[in-house]
Amino acid sequence: QVQLVQSGGGLVQAGGSLRLSCTASGSTFRIFASGWFRQAPGKQRELVAHISNINRTTYADSVLGRFTISKDNAKNTVTLQMDSLKPEDTAIYYCNAAGSIPGVHWGQGTQVTVSS
Repeated sequence: QVQLVQSGGGLVQAGGSLRLSCTASGSTFRIFASGWFRQAPGKQRELVAHISNINRTTYADSVLGRFTISKDNAKNTVTLQMDSLKPEDTAIYYCNAAGSIPGVHWGQGTQVTVSS
């Protein structure tokens, strides 16, 4: 069974920073590629950042230059560093991952709130 455990998030003022982490635990699942999504109230879930199995990264235009996704293969962890946060970044953030066990697996979600 694959379990992706998210940590980080919380409340921060506009202009501040937060770091989200997503770790595969409790299994032999190895993360190959991963994405961070977010869903704000009343809106659809959107892709924020993605990192491929060869560490190629892509970002939504709205976060380009402010967010950085990275992957630590030794720790089997994917991190989303979020800088220069804006109130419109407020949402529940979810990680997902594809890897050594078939399927796409999701984390539990974590709230990020940016106050103005």
